[in-house]
Amino acid sequence: MPIITKENRIIKMNDIEKRKVVEHNDLISSVAKMDKTPLKIFELAVSYIDTDNPPKDNIIYLSKTELFKFFKVTDSNKHTRFKEAIEIMQKQAFFEVKEKKEKGFEYRSIVPIPEVKWTDYHDEVMIRFDIAIMPYLIDLKTNFTQYALSDVTELNSKYSIILYKWLSMHYNQYEHYANQGGRRQEQLEEYANPSLPVKELRQLTDTLNEYKHFPHFETRVLKNATEEITQHTHFNVSYEKLKKGRSIDSIQFHISKKAQPQELNGEYKEREQDPAYLQDKANREVSQQALFAEAMQSIFTMELIDSSLISPVEMTDISLMANLQQEVYPLYKQLEEIVGIKGVRKHLEYVSSKKLDYSKPNLVKYLKTAVRRYLDSGDTEQPEESKTRFLKRTPRTIEEVAKEYL
Repeated sequence: MPIITKENRIIKMNDIEKRKVVEHNDLISSVAKMDKTPLKIFELAVSYIDTDNPPKDNIIYLSKTELFKFFKVTDSNKHTRFKEAIEIMQKQAFFEVKEKKEKGFEYRSIVPIPEVKWTDYHDEVMIRFDIAIMPYLIDLKTNFTQYALSDVTELNSKYSIILYKWLSMHYNQYEHYANQGGRRQEQLEEYANPSLPVKELRQLTDTLNEYKHFPHFETRVLKNATEEITQHTHFNVSYEKLKKGRSIDSIQFHISKKAQPQELNGEYKEREQDPAYLQDKANREVSQQALFAEAMQSIFTMELIDSSLISPVEMTDISLMANLQQEVYPLYKQLEEIVGIKGVRKHLEYVSSKKLDYSKPNLVKYLKTAVRRYLDSGDTEQPEESKTRFLKRTPRTIEEVAKEYL
């Protein structure tokens, strides 16, 4: 990223598709007390900070024309609206940052952009960051998150922006450790499927005093945000509600990444045009077909149907059945060796009776988590025959009882 010079200090936005926003995780997890437009102005301004060459006096310069283009504003009242947004940001907006220290947590309230200057007769817009916010934007050796500015551009709700940044923080860790190693498979799954208590989610989205009835909160914050993120960003996001007793205790999100363009020979081409990708895709399809065929022959498939965990229609879903065969059925085989097929059946009946609402892509994770917890619980130590053999018949004499016992 070039350093801004006096001769060319107004930053243009032609490369917005390639531009990234980088922030410290403590800032990602903080409470942003500002509306959508001031939050977008902040994200836009951050994207122009070169962490290797921090801006002098914490000041950057934007083009007013390009700024309106970023917000897709074309009406004649855009200057007034921009001025109002700046006034709101400077008078009301701030971050509540929570940092973990040796003796507990430290809380800081920071006004991120105390000064914005522009004129009616010039295209230049000056934005100055507060000195207190700069460590979260330039001191990024560890614990930072990078995400695409183009994703933020398309989001139309402050809840979507806040949640998108939080999800990016977790998925970035998933990608890092999936490539570099250093984490168990269970930990990787937690990064790609992060959960958050409802109270903390309300704090993050600054809705502790809004939408107090959960159905309203779910509609206005959760549902709208996840749908918007899935529609406009690089992520596919879904969620499920986890209960403690009768009340909803926390929300678990499920994140996956959409296929992205791949650069070949200096040009960006669709990933599907890459021969190596096509070959890998073909290999995966062959493997998937083989797993699907095995699943169709597996006794566990019929057990899932009998327990109403899958339907006959879902049996035609090749991806679902292949993932069940690969991820879940080996665990069911372990359980069968310990408790017998009747024990597996009882487990599935229990799982079916306790399951919450979830979308089909999460079924494999739901079943896998349930059986893994059961195997790790220690309640399956005795084989099914050992636990039930005295119940098969009633001995007629004490001698028979003693013989059976011995």
